[in-house]
Amino acid sequence: MIKERPILFSGAMVRAILDGRKTQTRRIMKPQPVIDGTWHSLPNYSASSARAFCEGAPYFGNCPYGKPGDRLWVRETWQGPMWDGEWEDRPKHAQSPKYCQYAADGGPAPEYMDAEDNLRQGWRPSIHMPRWACRLELEVTGVRVERLNDCSEVDAIAEGIQPYKDGWERFHADPADTEHTGATKDPRLAYKGLWEQINGAGAWDAHPWVWVVEFRRVQR
Repeated sequence: MIKERPILFSGAMVRAILDGRKTQTRRIMKPQPVIDGTWHSLPNYSASSARAFCEGAPYFGNCPYGKPGDRLWVRETWQGPMWDGEWEDRPKHAQSPKYCQYAADGGPAPEYMDAEDNLRQGWRPSIHMPRWACRLELEVTGVRVERLNDCSEVDAIAEGIQPYKDGWERFHADPADTEHTGATKDPRLAYKGLWEQINGAGAWDAHPWVWVVEFRRVQR
């Protein structure tokens, strides 16, 4: 039986998956491995697993995102179910992505009627998305661990950075810092900015151990 797990993505990263630009995600390991001079100590892991970890072998022990063959269902900012008409006239199978709207698609926040028949406008946060509203399923194709700054140029591109002019869009932890935005030829620099937009200023220099999860989109 295929195991499924939920995973959160920002609107920009959902868009990158939909566009076919994103096939990897990096997530901070919790707890972080402890370096003892010779060994990277991992709680609750066997000596053989720890050795594989240190040698950079494919590693699946206790990964919260599963192993190759498992699936992830994407939670994103959304609203639904929605349809034109009265509640009693709702479709038979209204709890479906067919009747949802998603912020990553770029439209305005939708209007909807709440339980008290008040007209409201807004999105629901991704953390509250139920399984039935999910429109994106991913199959895990690879799992490994590495230090964040060891991300290669190829991997940075696979993280979904945005092409811009003749290079890559240079994100910055502070979007108001226009001096450091624009284009860059270095995909790793673009990914550094993207990482810090998501995780905060200085998060790249912290150089944590991360889970590297490779995936492909499952076509429905």
